Amino acid sequence: MSKLIDEHREAKPFLPELMPAIKRLSDEMSDPEARTMANKALKTLQNLQEAIETEESAKSMPPDVCMAALLEVLSATVPSAPLTENTFTAFMEYIAVVISSMACDLYFDEFEWKFIAVCPYLAPFMPEQDAVNVFTALHARCYKEAMPRDAAEDEEDEGEDLCNCEFSLGYGAKILLNNTRLHLKRGKRYGICGHNGCGKSTLMRAIANGQVDNFPPPEVLKTVYVEHDIQGDLSDLNIVDYVCKLVPDRSRDEIVAKLDEFGFKDDDSSPAWIRANISGLSGGWKMKLALCRAILMNADILLLDEPTNHLDVKNVAWLENFLVSQDKVTSLIITHDSGFLDRVVTHIIHYEDNRKLKNYKGNLSAFVKRVPKAKTYYELSDENISFTFPEPGLLDGIKSKGKAIIKMDKCTYQYPGRDKPTVSDITLQASLSSRVAVIGPNGAGKSTIIKMFCGETKPTSGIVWRHQNMRIAYVAQHAFHHLENHLDQTPNEYIQWRYSSGEDREANEQEGKKLTEQEEADLQKVHVIRNEDGTVEKKIVEALRSRRKTKRSYEYEVKWLNKSEEHNSWIEREKLEEMGWAKMVQRLDQQEALRLGLAARPLTTKFVEKQLVDMGLEAEFATHSRIRGLSGGQKVKVVIAGAMWNNPHILVMDEPTNYLDRDSLGALAGAIRKYGGGVVLISHNREFTEALCPERWVVENGRLLREGEVAADEKIDLNGNATPDEVTDSLGNVIKVKKEKKLTAREQKKLEKKKAQRRAAGLPSDSEEDD
Repeated sequence: MSKLIDEHREAKPFLPELMPAIKRLSDEMSDPEARTMANKALKTLQNLQEAIETEESAKSMPPDVCMAALLEVLSATVPSAPLTENTFTAFMEYIAVVISSMACDLYFDEFEWKFIAVCPYLAPFMPEQDAVNVFTALHARCYKEAMPRDAAEDEEDEGEDLCNCEFSLGYGAKILLNNTRLHLKRGKRYGICGHNGCGKSTLMRAIANGQVDNFPPPEVLKTVYVEHDIQGDLSDLNIVDYVCKLVPDRSRDEIVAKLDEFGFKDDDSSPAWIRANISGLSGGWKMKLALCRAILMNADILLLDEPTNHLDVKNVAWLENFLVSQDKVTSLIITHDSGFLDRVVTHIIHYEDNRKLKNYKGNLSAFVKRVPKAKTYYELSDENISFTFPEPGLLDGIKSKGKAIIKMDKCTYQYPGRDKPTVSDITLQASLSSRVAVIGPNGAGKSTIIKMFCGETKPTSGIVWRHQNMRIAYVAQHAFHHLENHLDQTPNEYIQWRYSSGEDREANEQEGKKLTEQEEADLQKVHVIRNEDGTVEKKIVEALRSRRKTKRSYEYEVKWLNKSEEHNSWIEREKLEEMGWAKMVQRLDQQEALRLGLAARPLTTKFVEKQLVDMGLEAEFATHSRIRGLSGGQKVKVVIAGAMWNNPHILVMDEPTNYLDRDSLGALAGAIRKYGGGVVLISHNREFTEALCPERWVVENGRLLREGEVAADEKIDLNGNATPDEVTDSLGNVIKVKKEKKLTAREQKKLEKKKAQRRAAGLPSDSEEDD
């Protein structure tokens, strides 16, 4: 409740009693959830105390100082005032005492000053308008002298007022802002800062939709909201037609000229060909198209929500220069790029702990000097919050972290309908110790390479080899696409849906894992098979049931069409691939890998909630809030938590820094440093990648060059992260983990002989033999 008070000083009498009691509870309570809430309450009270101490450090204004100010104002404003009359002097002394008390408390409410403290006592001695003029001058002078110099400068900024309104803002049952003020000037650039989930994007959306009380209407003040992602409902249109549809009041020639300024060319070899469909644009070009559309609409206020997302260094520099050059357009900017805020903004609008907006003059550096605890905007530190990634399991044959578990050899990919390949001759490898940054300009082919790397697409030519049991977690460039069909579910329900079938449903929907018509025809082929008794028979494969480890590879149990289970055969991996069952073999491998990854914890609400909390998403949002109501940063946390549920060996993140605040970026960096698997990052955030990744894959013009140092090799603790023999579910039930047996050649031969004897005798197969 302390966050809802209008003035910090109102809480001062309660702090000496509240803080020691809350501190004791945070140290002594046995319930961990209650301790967490007590710590949050204690932090809120400590912030409140800091704010009170800051206010008390302001200049004091005793009654004699206020009396002197009043006399000067009266002499200058109303020369005919009866300053020597005893009655008038008594009234002035009373006014000085009242306004001294109010000024010392930094209480400058205009209504109270005008109608309670000043005008009623001047009215008997002068005309009403003269009394109002005295109040206006006296109020301004006392405010300037009593308030800290920086705060006074924030309010005295010159320029044309576009908006100066007071309002409250909520989302559902949550109060985001309470009786706060938004003051904007023409031609200024305001950076909106605050932690993930505080309501930054909600405020912008409310302004764009006309839902902010007392904000000027669209006929008076035109605002344009640049959204996170371009809407795909017009994706069948080319770029020019798309913009013409959305900006009908501009001519086609004007639109083409503006598109050309943004780098969209009438050249089919350009990555941003104006006649191409918008669905084929890279993430950076889509964001530039949204910015171009906003600028064509001639807005008074540009609402830019994460405008640097998906933009490379060159395009970010262009955007900075453009925004700085606009002296008639005001910009409201949400971004977690600290360098961008330093180079562009003229003011910082900060979400304070008491549900208020506070305006600070200057860029981010100036703001941090005045508010030292905001230094986290420049640091990748996990002091405030931390993420925890689950450790990957062991892999057969992998005894050191430097050994490759995935390789690409001379891979090329050409999109259908294109004259030349997007990427060519790509050769690379990754291991458990890999920390790789994939860098390059927009449209160079970074995302295409990563999709081949993860198995989302299949290379046109070349080979991609992966360890049979390895698991890859992939967070796509447009992270929200993972959640588009689940907006009315909670994050907890989404993760349970994704893995409830025993497979990763999103992974199965990847283009590279779908069967082509030719591959489906190959599954129906008749094969000539030699049985164990030497006879030859024509058979059709119906399904793959299981697999077992041999000395160098795997064998797979094959169920034959129109044959009972007792006639199943074990066939080598290589032969099944020759028979056209390569993708089904890979799918069974993934099922087994996922089973091993999920063995350590059951898919229940309790354990999924813990996973989400480990990713920085509070239980309130993890289990009790729909995804639709989450902020951009919170949605990214949900996507990462979902991808990490299967304990992957390689984590691939395409632009993971988008939408995350500085605290969350620091927590993500800390989790990556401690993570036992490999990490591949695509990001234009050089500060983030340089702090984490010694190895770089530089992509340019469809080619890849490996640079930097490969991470140091180290031996794996074979007992440290092995799959446990037993796990306990949320109800306390003990579940035995079924592990795959590794047979020697002799043991395997003996087992086959025993199974043949049982079949010959007409006995059913022993379940232990199948295991």
